Amino acid sequence: MLGYVRNALKIQKSKYQTREILRWLWHAWRGNRLQACLNAVIGLLSVVVSLAQVSAVQHAIDVASGVSKGNLYWAVAVMGILILLDFLLSISSTWVQNLLGIKAQNRMQQRILDRILRSQWHGRERYHSGDVLNRLEFDVANVVDFLTQTIPNTLSILAMFIGAFCYLFAMDPWLALITVAIIPVFVAVSKIYVSQMRKLTKDVRTEDSRVQSALQETIQHRMLIKTLESEDMMIDRLEHSQSILRHKVVRRTVFSVFSNTVLNMGFAVGYLVAFLWAAVRMASHSLTFGGMTAFLQLVNRIQSPARSLTKLVPAFVSVFTAAERLMELEENPLDEQGEPVVMEPPCGIRLEHVSYAYDDGDGDEVLHDLSFDFKPGTCTAVLGETGAGKTTLIRIILGLIQPKGGQAVIYASLKNKEERIKKTGNRRQRRALHNVATQHPASTTFVTPISPLTRCNLSYVPQGNTLLSGSVRDNLRLGKLNATDEEMTEALHMSCADFLFSEHDGLDTLCGEQGTGLSEGQAQRIAIARALLRNRPVLLLDEATSALDPETEKQLLRNILSNKKRTVIFITHRLAVTDYCDQTLKIEKI
Repeated sequence: MLGYVRNALKIQKSKYQTREILRWLWHAWRGNRLQACLNAVIGLLSVVVSLAQVSAVQHAIDVASGVSKGNLYWAVAVMGILILLDFLLSISSTWVQNLLGIKAQNRMQQRILDRILRSQWHGRERYHSGDVLNRLEFDVANVVDFLTQTIPNTLSILAMFIGAFCYLFAMDPWLALITVAIIPVFVAVSKIYVSQMRKLTKDVRTEDSRVQSALQETIQHRMLIKTLESEDMMIDRLEHSQSILRHKVVRRTVFSVFSNTVLNMGFAVGYLVAFLWAAVRMASHSLTFGGMTAFLQLVNRIQSPARSLTKLVPAFVSVFTAAERLMELEENPLDEQGEPVVMEPPCGIRLEHVSYAYDDGDGDEVLHDLSFDFKPGTCTAVLGETGAGKTTLIRIILGLIQPKGGQAVIYASLKNKEERIKKTGNRRQRRALHNVATQHPASTTFVTPISPLTRCNLSYVPQGNTLLSGSVRDNLRLGKLNATDEEMTEALHMSCADFLFSEHDGLDTLCGEQGTGLSEGQAQRIAIARALLRNRPVLLLDEATSALDPETEKQLLRNILSNKKRTVIFITHRLAVTDYCDQTLKIEKI
């Protein structure tokens, strides 16, 4: 039967099993226990106060009608105290939600972003950056709200339901049973509802991410769009994405409204039955007016949690969808983890019959049987036409990708081997050096395969404008976090970026997204200063002087090559650069 309904509603199977999602949510909840526990305690106290209010109202009405003895003023005073307590608990809940909620959300965003940054790099990203941002903002907020508020609130909802049911059962068992008769029906249809709602919610979230991606790309490439006079095309593209989103939202809304209408009709019938039952008993003088008021309040306090529990189903659907989307971001395996393998300068890079082909391409090799030695302390110009594999070569040297054939290694001199072993704080490297010293006592070099752990020996200047929004100081600190102003000034001087101190505000010069406010040549020189400030044995320059005039380029190259302990690899199309290099590697397109 369930299989027939599933096929009729076109319910798709989830990518992850429920057990996997629950395990992920449990792991995420461990860092948010304080807020969850505080919300649970406040919720349970609110239940006690709410049920006490029912009793206080019944007592006050019975005292006023003469059914019960007591002081009416004291009865009203007790009602006032309970109202005040309920008000204070509400304020406490708001404070916990606002103060601890944002911390919990920030903590999860940091954890997932850290996981993304430390994962393996494949060159062709699976998810659009706008989609990733959408998940980090909305899906993280959804998960945190569920773990820190929805689940604790569910405890108080259940407590309210059980407490009100027991109170009503003590007054009238049959009425209590009739009031909750709809619950089994709800449980029976919830499985079908959850499956369909989960699919519809995931469709909406996916289309919402596409809309955000379209918005982000349009704003990011605003100048290009204006110069190509393609404003109408981009607006039409956005409208197309938005129309699909609207269609998905309408489908989810229709399903939700229909389901809630059927359920609410059941609750309404239950309330009318309870009212009629209490009215008949009151007419037969077997129930006081205060008792009838308590009846109706208790029925409301039973049905209100039941309604909240029905809303819990969409909350579960939404958080399962959000958890799936965040779990997808964590699917990519991590880079090799461990202590960095630090090499003593000067060190070299050697390619030994290296071949590489991208998995998601057409299978053709980008590099084939490439061998070359970037000797320590030398400057090498790497030449080749577009598509020859220069970018792939850089990625291999940086340890972003591994060769499909052959190997790439980094090596350094082993002078004073015993002294080197003592100074090395890295346990893995110290063990490797010891093995070299004992097994190959005549060896004069330490060689290790290139990996993410050897990336600490490289400084890299990518193509294009790679500055972040903020000050020049902020950008330079990416190269060396604790750099002094003097060190930054020296690095800027070495990269021929003295213009900052004559026409701008020096280290406090501000630039916008992607270096807005600076010319391409100025941004390139600051990026080079950032790499020099990192001060590593190997310097990779990928078309890093393409926007510089010849005189500035010559001076910059002289400054960089003055340090003979640094191995420089220069990817370039400009043959003039080869005049400053010790050797040249020309890569032919396969």
